[in-house]
Amino acid sequence: MTIDAQKDAKPIRLVFELARADHPRLYDDLAQFHKGTKRVNRLRVLAYDGLLAQKGVFAGGDHAFRHQVLPSGAQEGSGEVTNDLFAPSIEE
Repeated sequence: MTIDAQKDAKPIRLVFELARADHPRLYDDLAQFHKGTKRVNRLRVLAYDGLLAQKGVFAGGDHAFRHQVLPSGAQEGSGEVTNDLFAPSIEE
């Protein structure tokens, strides 16, 4: 996006209907908030977090379990030492 395009960017207005049958976990999470600003802000946070996760900026809750250090520790020359060396950068 160029600087001119960023200056001319207009807000996006979304109106949608979400049925519990479509996405039960999302529905239940949003339903805990009354209509209005809090529910909209929660949806914004979930959407942004989803975007960051999709881009690889951070992983889900199970990320820590996939990269546990073995009790014996990593051995020199093993792949464990360099597993994340070539992972995508956090910064874009």
